[in-house]
Amino acid sequence: MTETIRRAERVRASELLGRGWLNTGGKDVSLEDLRGKIVILDFWTFCCINCLHVLDELRPLEQRFSDVLVTVGVHSPKFEHEADPDALAAAVERYEIAHPVLDDPNLITWQAYSARAWPTLVVIDPQGYIAANLAGEGHVAGLTSLVEELVAEHEAKGTLHRGDGPYVPPEPVSRTLRFPGKAVPVTRALGGSDASHGHFLVSDTGHHRIVELDADLQTVVRSWGGGEEQQKGHHDGDPDSARFNEPQGLTVLPAELAQQVGYDIVVADTVNHRLRGINAETGVVTTLAGNGVQRLLDAERARTGAVESGSLGTDPLNVSLSSPWDVLWSKALGLVVIAMAGTHQIFTFDPVTGELSIFAGTGLEGLLDGSAETAWFAQTSGLTEDAAGDIWIADSETSSLRVIRTGTANGAEGAETGGAAAAPAVETLIGEGLFDFGFRDGAPEQARLQHPLGVTALPDGSVLMADTYNGAIRRYRGEHLAADGTTVAASVSTVARGLKEPSDVLLDADGTNLLVVETNAHELVRIAVPKEYLTVDEGATQSQRPATAVAPGEFSLAIGFSAPSGQKLDDRWGDPTQLKVSSSPENLLLEGSGNSEGLSRTLQLNPEVTEGVLHITARAAACDGAPGEEIPMHAACHLYQQDWGIPITLEAGAQSELTLDLRGVR
Repeated sequence: MTETIRRAERVRASELLGRGWLNTGGKDVSLEDLRGKIVILDFWTFCCINCLHVLDELRPLEQRFSDVLVTVGVHSPKFEHEADPDALAAAVERYEIAHPVLDDPNLITWQAYSARAWPTLVVIDPQGYIAANLAGEGHVAGLTSLVEELVAEHEAKGTLHRGDGPYVPPEPVSRTLRFPGKAVPVTRALGGSDASHGHFLVSDTGHHRIVELDADLQTVVRSWGGGEEQQKGHHDGDPDSARFNEPQGLTVLPAELAQQVGYDIVVADTVNHRLRGINAETGVVTTLAGNGVQRLLDAERARTGAVESGSLGTDPLNVSLSSPWDVLWSKALGLVVIAMAGTHQIFTFDPVTGELSIFAGTGLEGLLDGSAETAWFAQTSGLTEDAAGDIWIADSETSSLRVIRTGTANGAEGAETGGAAAAPAVETLIGEGLFDFGFRDGAPEQARLQHPLGVTALPDGSVLMADTYNGAIRRYRGEHLAADGTTVAASVSTVARGLKEPSDVLLDADGTNLLVVETNAHELVRIAVPKEYLTVDEGATQSQRPATAVAPGEFSLAIGFSAPSGQKLDDRWGDPTQLKVSSSPENLLLEGSGNSEGLSRTLQLNPEVTEGVLHITARAAACDGAPGEEIPMHAACHLYQQDWGIPITLEAGAQSELTLDLRGVR
């Protein structure tokens, strides 16, 4: 398999330059310090769910080859907030990263290695030469083979040095909560907890447990998972023996339903790729859905353009999920709604039948409105339901507020009155795209957020957002009638700012204060609702990456791809590759935008536009089988996909072609 990823030419690796280092005991690390080791450079950014998946994929590899392999995380920020050194240090602690991390806020090392996508992996051999360059996730099998090959080769040459690497673990810190993620109020009696006590259920994400907090927001009444050493993993059982892995969202089922199904609380067990249930009376934790294997986009459906939607069956323990980030009991739908961040979709789960279904989203990453089954999302991270039964979504990677109009205007009760319900449809209220963000209030079409993770609907019809990377709580209010009968236009305002990565917000039990999950402060805080909201305008911006100078006019775009060993391109129904191209601004492309088969395209770049971004998505489908042989009927098929946002400047005499690499390694 390694012949598909190893470079034929010998190219010297560039020096590792940036603002500083983490997890090295305060020491800088050079390539000379790493000579004799196999090095994996992991170009990542902490907002990116694919990057978080790669962190977990690499852990077994790091453990197996601990004496010869050094992983270096090169943090190359997408969002402005991610360039904050304190925010990066918190992320390194939160995700329990056990290797050196280079802080590269100005993308110096990113540019030196020609990285263009998050995540990107670069393998350097013990003599300091680049052995492979890979984009995306899912490469651990190919990397394992490559590391084995490099170990054998350089041990025979005497150029492999065994021993410890430069990683220095940080000193542990004791806290009541550690990077809490989500919270819900205890709205009914839960196995001894009375709703009148004002308690809250909290995902204590960094401690890998669920806790019930007293009204003082400090006292832990009881907990599930974690154990004395805050262990993570997957295990069902009583509160002490149960194990979670970075749980996030949670929701409380109605009492009658809970009695029927045998559990009260549903938890999004994010890194375990599962849904878990908690019986509040017995304390027993059970697995409700997910087989623990990360769900990948179905290759054949994506290749042919068919949309995977509807039921996934009623055997939920044999269905793969991908980083469920939030869960919500929908009164209107009578189902648990799931923000499936890893596949950029919205799922539903029926506690009675066990049926899992895809409710919205194709699985392709981006911002595209329309029918629920054709819409695109990007790392769905927060959910709430309004009085009309519509589902509001914090779509973090597009820095947007989205809503699914469910067509159940009067809730579940209204469905009994007859008449055809409208088909669910997706609408964007705030947000522009994957690389657009900012901090701006005012008209929704002009407003900007920065990687929001939480959202809650208020009784007055407005919606609050935990605008995470802006450290703020924001409010959206649609068009409405004022007390004097005049129509007030929709608007966005700021309720509070100066918070440390707020990831959730909800109305406190008294109905007059807000409760905020302030993740990087490791606590829940109460905030009084101000009499007047702030109007902030700190501008709109885009992710800043080094621009490529290109010539206006005719421009050639090509994507390189070769199927891994043991696979062949799936050409049973025509060309198994596909290319989607668009631009910001739209008039940057005079010709060549849209979808088509094949991995090459001739574009016409507008000479009247001086700069912009080319948005490129390439896909290829391959199935298990040997070249020249027919693909077996039940062969496993795989989709390889990568998204790029390439900033460009148009300059006469500059290059008139661009080649990107979509590597096909499992």
